[in-house]
Amino acid sequence: MRAARRRHRPGGADTLPRVLDRIDHIGIAVTELEPALELWGGGFQLEVSHREVVEEQGVEAVLLDLGENHVELLAPLGPDTPVGKFLAKRGPGLHHVAYQVSDIDAALRELASADFELIDKAARVGIGGARVAFLEPKSTGRVLVELVEPAQSVAQAVDSTAEEVAH
Repeated sequence: MRAARRRHRPGGADTLPRVLDRIDHIGIAVTELEPALELWGGGFQLEVSHREVVEEQGVEAVLLDLGENHVELLAPLGPDTPVGKFLAKRGPGLHHVAYQVSDIDAALRELASADFELIDKAARVGIGGARVAFLEPKSTGRVLVELVEPAQSVAQAVDSTAEEVAH
């Protein structure tokens, strides 16, 4: 028999502080990057801003600029990787929604204390040196959620640009 889980109630006494700053990117699982780049880069006219092999996550990833957000194309490095298994089970398509956070360690603590199930108990390194962690879809309405704390250089550049605009 499963133990009863405390339910998070929006607006209720157990509401957690806001930990998500903005949508960072949507992740799309693809079998091959080049045809996907033709669609998203050529068809939708999105520019490639970064391409990298992330061995730890078993993917080659491409970030395409979309305003202050990105579309991330994810091609597996092999069939036994998380994205490879996703493709085998579900086929190409939406893989996850990623939210930017300013302090991923604090966000993970807050979400765990509110009974969200964490895939990653601690952040790991993602694309561009960002710190990332995933939440279990069973606790997020069947959506794989990624938390992203940008690498310091990226966060500092965004802060500097915002300060310049303000002055």
